[in-house]
Amino acid sequence: MAVYYNKEKIAEITSTYGANGKDTGHVETQVALLTYRIDSLSAHLRINKKDHSCRRALLKMVGQRKRLLSYYAKKDIFKYRELIEKLGLRK
Repeated sequence: MAVYYNKEKIAEITSTYGANGKDTGHVETQVALLTYRIDSLSAHLRINKKDHSCRRALLKMVGQRKRLLSYYAKKDIFKYRELIEKLGLRK
């Protein structure tokens, strides 16, 4: 199952996490968009346990988010911690 973004959801996430309303390349925005897709695919996999292609895509996205977060932690640790807290990734 592919999870596609609609324009309203992209605008909402970029206005919340980006530098401006159209900045989808900002690290915080990319992490927020990946988190949205990961949550959607996780919900899909709870229902469809044997969807292995979706599981593989989910693992790729989790790895991409992890790489972005490690880059952001090296770049600015305070903003990284703020982003983690805002997205609720670490519990």
